[in-house]
Amino acid sequence: MASPKRRLQGLVAATITPMTEHGEINFSVIGQYVDYLVEEQGVKNIFVNGTTGEGLSLSISERCRVAEEWVTRGRNKLDQIVIHVGALSLKESQELAQHAAKIGADGIAVIAPFFLKPWNKDILVNFLKEVAAAAPALPFYYYHIPALTGVKIRAEELLDGIQEKIPTFQGLKFSDTDLLDFGQCVDQNRQRQFAFLFGVDEQLLSALVMGATGAVGSTYNYLGKKTNQMLEAFERKDFSSALNYQYLCDCEIIVMDFWGNDHIPSP
Repeated sequence: MASPKRRLQGLVAATITPMTEHGEINFSVIGQYVDYLVEEQGVKNIFVNGTTGEGLSLSISERCRVAEEWVTRGRNKLDQIVIHVGALSLKESQELAQHAAKIGADGIAVIAPFFLKPWNKDILVNFLKEVAAAAPALPFYYYHIPALTGVKIRAEELLDGIQEKIPTFQGLKFSDTDLLDFGQCVDQNRQRQFAFLFGVDEQLLSALVMGATGAVGSTYNYLGKKTNQMLEAFERKDFSSALNYQYLCDCEIIVMDFWGNDHIPSP
């Protein structure tokens, strides 16, 4: 069974795909981006080609090149690089998974197919199983984001027996506000040592209370330092300070939502 170097935990930055003003991918800044995350934000895990990176808006060749650049530039600097390989086409998703394994990624993640949607757990698990099997040496994570996929299969239901069907399964990125579902995922799988990575940045403290082992999010690109301070306060049971850090981060998220992304500092 594939297993990560260590369980994926702490902050994972969902990376932005840098573009030129002409809409071409700007590969030249990814090296600087890596250094910025590590040195300025204290974030050493990344999630590439996900929602924040607009992976599903890129061509397959673009996704491959972006993944290659992150792995190359992140070598010996980043701890874990997870590549999102989800696609509407099973074959394309498998090809992306194989590519991630070939270039030395540390794990792969997959969302549910969202055009012709799986209508029950078994269909979804079978899709995920086929993708995971294409990269049997890589840890596999399910990317649960029902607001965008429209797939309403509860994560807690999906996890029931999943490792028997997908031996490489190591956890999930839970990008939903349903803390009841999230809490049941954690409660019913405590002995499995899965990674439970929360994906709604403004509610992270609530998820930590429910048992989250880490978080994947866009704001850790620029709020990583503050969010790490929140995690440290939570670990030492200084819940008042942790709450203050969550409020500080939320205030900045509100500002970002109002002004847009133009004010994110460049790496």
